[in-house]
Amino acid sequence: MIRVVLPQHLSALAGTGREIELDIDGPATQRLVLDTLESAYPMLRGTVRDPATRRRRPFIRFFAGNQDLSHEPPDAPLPEAVAAGTEPFHVVGAMAGG
Repeated sequence: MIRVVLPQHLSALAGTGREIELDIDGPATQRLVLDTLESAYPMLRGTVRDPATRRRRPFIRFFAGNQDLSHEPPDAPLPEAVAAGTEPFHVVGAMAGG
């Protein structure tokens, strides 16, 4: 069981609370978590990752605790605390401006 925390606009789009739980079938990686998220909530397809390239969209970041996972390879194992469900995997909408 992986806990995923979504930004408010994505949780509203999915019709869920801010934190959801996903049953992951296999080793916990960013790719598998996001594949499972998009499968369980098809309305989120294309919001976190580009549908053609499957790469993280600009201004979306991934965190586990204080660790920024945004530039980690998508098939790298997630931290043990996230894989065990004790810490959530955070999807964060980054801010930009000047």
